Amino acid sequence: MRTGWLEQQRILANAPHPNSPAGRFFDWSYFDVPHPGSPAGRFSDWSFSGDPHPFSPAGRHCSLALPDTQSAGLDSAIEALNLAPTAKSAAYELKRLHPEVIFTSGRRSVEDQARAMAGNIVKNRKWIEQTYHKSVVSKACQKWVDDNPGKKTKAEIEAGLKSVFDSLTDAEVSHISKHLSGEAFDVQPVTKDASKIKKTIQGLKGVTKFLDQEGGLVRWHAQF
Repeated sequence: MRTGWLEQQRILANAPHPNSPAGRFFDWSYFDVPHPGSPAGRFSDWSFSGDPHPFSPAGRHCSLALPDTQSAGLDSAIEALNLAPTAKSAAYELKRLHPEVIFTSGRRSVEDQARAMAGNIVKNRKWIEQTYHKSVVSKACQKWVDDNPGKKTKAEIEAGLKSVFDSLTDAEVSHISKHLSGEAFDVQPVTKDASKIKKTIQGLKGVTKFLDQEGGLVRWHAQF
């Protein structure tokens, strides 16, 4: 027999949590029984793990178990990109209009950015200056590539770029790419209906730039 919510609270000491998004209600339990006043609605109950969850209305204070993304109308591939609100809305609109699109990149860490850049530099040593606007960080990265002609593997270049990022301030590094703030996503280039998809991307709400080539390489990149 399932334990009722009130009985669960007695078991769990009936202690309110100061950061509970439910306000006057108590913390959610492990029993996976939703509380009638739950702000999580159709999502599962709160856990006590303390780990942040992207769907948590409580932010970093409490966690939500993974929701049923299908019933919630969410796209797991888009949610995994961890995009900023404007970019996320645009991604959903693009997927609605072109369900066949495949997203290949969203928000990146500094390490992710170095890795992504390194993969392109292996193919074109001038890729940075041909792709990014001139800034302290782009010039420093291109200088490292030029000064280290013997570093040719992706791993070597990735490590070198990461060392450049580490030598600069967060504000300076942020200018290298909108991916760092979650305000950009990449889409896998296609040939079928390519012109239609590109036109849709260019017309997405909030888009400030769309590239279908970066440094001579075919890349579909939208930023907001």
